[in-house]
Parts: sequence; C-alpha cells; structure tokens
Amino acid sequence: MKPSMLSKLDQLANRLEELNSLLMQEDLTSNMDNYRKLNREHAEIGPLVALYKSYTGSEQDIQAAQEMMSDPEMKELAQEEIGAARSRMEQLEKDLQKMLLPKDPNDERNIFLEIRAGTGGDESALFAGDLLRMYTRFAERMRWQVEMVSASESEIGGYKEVIVRIVGHGAYSRLKFESGGHRVQRVPATETQGRIHTSACTVAIMPEADEVGDVDINPADLRIDTFRASGAGGQHINKTDSAVRLTHLPTGIVVECQDDRSQHKNKASALKVLAARIKDVQLRAQQTAEAATRKSLIGSGDRSERIRTYNFPQGRLTDHRINLTLYKLDFIMDGDLLELTNALVAEHQAELLAALGDDL
Repeated sequence: MKPSMLSKLDQLANRLEELNSLLMQEDLTSNMDNYRKLNREHAEIGPLVALYKSYTGSEQDIQAAQEMMSDPEMKELAQEEIGAARSRMEQLEKDLQKMLLPKDPNDERNIFLEIRAGTGGDESALFAGDLLRMYTRFAERMRWQVEMVSASESEIGGYKEVIVRIVGHGAYSRLKFESGGHRVQRVPATETQGRIHTSACTVAIMPEADEVGDVDINPADLRIDTFRASGAGGQHINKTDSAVRLTHLPTGIVVECQDDRSQHKNKASALKVLAARIKDVQLRAQQTAEAATRKSLIGSGDRSERIRTYNFPQGRLTDHRINLTLYKLDFIMDGDLLELTNALVAEHQAELLAALGDDL
C-alpha cells in the first residue's frame, strides 16, 4: 500500500477516536445539529477504519507467522498463514481504495426521472411507456416510491413526455448512468408488414434539489402561466386554470405540471422539477469537463449520446459505453436492472481508481 494511502487511513483512524470521545460527551445533545453532523461523519468513517484495522491485523498475522518460520515443525503452517494473510491484504487494499474514492454528494438523493419520446413517432411514445414501466418495476424491487409529476400521453398509448419522482435511499447513485439516448429495434404493433423499426427516447436522471438553498431561483427570473389542463382528469381539472407552466428566463428551461387539481400543488411540483433541471445543467457541465480527461463518457450525462440499444427480435440489450451485451431483454424490461447498473457503477469506479491512482 502506498505511503500516501496509509497516511490518509491513519488520519481517519485518529479522527474516529476523536469522534468517539466527542459523542460520549453528555452535553453534546444540547446542540442537535452538531450531534447529527458528528454522527453522520462517524457513520461514514467507521466502516472504512474497520477495514483498515483488518488490513493491519493481517500485517500482524504475517509478522507472527514469520517468527514461526525458524521452527521446522511450524514452518509449513507458517507459510500457509503468510499466504492467506497476503491474499486477504490484497483484497482489503482494493476495498479500501474503492471506499477512499471521492463521494458524489448527490448519490443518496431522490431523483426526477424524465423520459421524452424522440424519433419514431407513435412507436417512440410507446417505447417511452415501456421504459417508464421498466424503471417503475425496478423501483418496486428496490422498495422505492414512485410519484407521477407530469405526463403528456400520446393518442395510441405511451407518452410524448413523462416525469416521475423516485424516492428512495441511493436512487441517484443507482440510476444516474441511465441519462442519454435509448434506442429500440422491434416490430411495432401498428406495423402490418412485419418490418423492424428503429425508434428512440431520451432519458434524464436529475437529483432532487434541497428544499432550501441548493438551487437559487430568483422569482424575478420566472414567468408563470396558468391554463386549463388537457386530457383525462374529470370536469374539475379541465374547467379550471389549474395547470402551471414555469419559464426560467435566464436558461430558457420550461416546466409544465397539470396532474393535480390544485394550481398551488402544480406550481410547487413544477418548482421542484425546475430546480432539479437547473441543478442538472450545472452537473452535466461539470461531468462533461471531467469526462474529457477520461476515455469513457459514462459520467458525462450527455443527452445526445446514444447509450443503449434494446433489440427485441434478438432479445438483446447492448450498453455501448461499456460494450456490455445481455441476452435477457424480457427480464430487463420487467425491471431486472441490477446486473446492468452494477456493471456501470463498477466501470465508473475503475475509471476513478485509474484517474486517482497516483494520489492514493
């Protein structure tokens, strides 16, 4: 292990001891904000220091086994112990490197999932509906909550555009690499000649902004329009100006929300989506700059990039960023995304490790 990495781990071990002492002080609970802050830091550092102690424990096992090497009767046992301890240390070092990677501050946030139909007309809208079902089923498997925010349905089913809020621990960390162009190849239900068509949708994964202070939106920069909702919803939703359209003048971002009967609730939902979109623009600029120094664009969040192809006749899904092909499309469309998301996370970690190798 590199001296710089050992030094950092020693510092963290010392800091954990400090936190243990601080958290035992009786008067600490008088300042609950500070108490929570120290608890969060303790929870972040604790598992890392525990791994480090296992690493140093394996070092001590090697030293003890080496002292046994001079005894002929114990030599074979000592050699086995040294080999096992070195193997443990090798794996522990890899685990420590991963845990020392810089944390994405948005990883634990809830998200807004936005799916827009692209090229392909009605078939693209139907595919947008299929993608929404795929992500909804995945959210169910992860025990996350899905809330409809806004939907523009197509005439034959599916969506021209749909936005949902996904609430759950680690939602952004698991789905953040889904942003980009999703291409489908299949025979549409409306195709009479049995020809395979190619359509596309755009997916955007946006971390939810904090209620206060995360994104500064000046009210003077907003244009607010109200109008009558369209589509299903009953007499009330269609006969009152409950739908809200927000335009953020500096960026030109437009958000519409009409799913609730209350204009106030629609405005609140639209403001949340607007904040997430503004934050997303900032994140993508940062990620694109970082991706410019790496070979892969996994973390660039480039919406124009075709990231994945869903080939229904062959039952095949291909993620073009990491050259991963899976022949289990039926399962994937039913929300079985863990193998895919795990591969994307692992590739991203490998990139970070390569980029930070000299620093660890």
